Amino acid sequence: MTIRIAMWSGPRNISTAMMRSFGARADCAVSDEPFYGAFLQTSGDDHPFGRETIDSMDCDWHSVLKTQSGPAPGGKPIWYQKHMPHHMVGPVSIEDMPQHRHAFLIRAPERVVASYRKKNELRRPEMLGFAQLRRYFELERDRSGRVPPVVDSDDILADPARVLERLCEALEIPWDPAMLSWETGPHAEDGVWGAHWYDKVNASTGFGKAPKQMSQLDGEFARVADASRDDYEALSRHRLSVD
Repeated sequence: MTIRIAMWSGPRNISTAMMRSFGARADCAVSDEPFYGAFLQTSGDDHPFGRETIDSMDCDWHSVLKTQSGPAPGGKPIWYQKHMPHHMVGPVSIEDMPQHRHAFLIRAPERVVASYRKKNELRRPEMLGFAQLRRYFELERDRSGRVPPVVDSDDILADPARVLERLCEALEIPWDPAMLSWETGPHAEDGVWGAHWYDKVNASTGFGKAPKQMSQLDGEFARVADASRDDYEALSRHRLSVD
């Protein structure tokens, strides 16, 4: 039996580091944003490496869903899938993935905005996915009758071993200390967009330190962060405690 883990997050949220972490397990396959190509083709959004992404991926929504719901690559018993709810603008959604174990990765809006604006034009709050992330959390909570696990990137960076151990417990998989380190450089599972977005994680061998201060934003950047705050705080109330 394949244990499929769908980790939902917005961009610039240590989501690639989390993919590296799970990929360091000998028992785990990983997938990098498998619906990204379908999202770009459907939405027409202008993203770095957008055309290359579309050309490199299966962009049929139902076909991607079928693949992500099937056996894990290499026959691995665990399959970690990195997903972003704001990509889900087509005919499939989290409601079509009832056999996955869903979890949610959050980060303070100020940190997300400060990081995102260095890599891409930030035109609207929806590009960060906070509202969609909250909606997917609520859909999964209502479907399953239990609160799905939520982890905050600052908590992970502050104590990766403890938070990841708690996450594994919530996902009902064994904790593996191998999740604390990985090889530098691009990884085979990375999407082609990694050439633009993954420079920092490609230089890393493990989780870094949480920034000591919150980023100071002004103008439109502050407004985007403010528009995301209620959704972040609603999710934050459910984050896994390490006390």
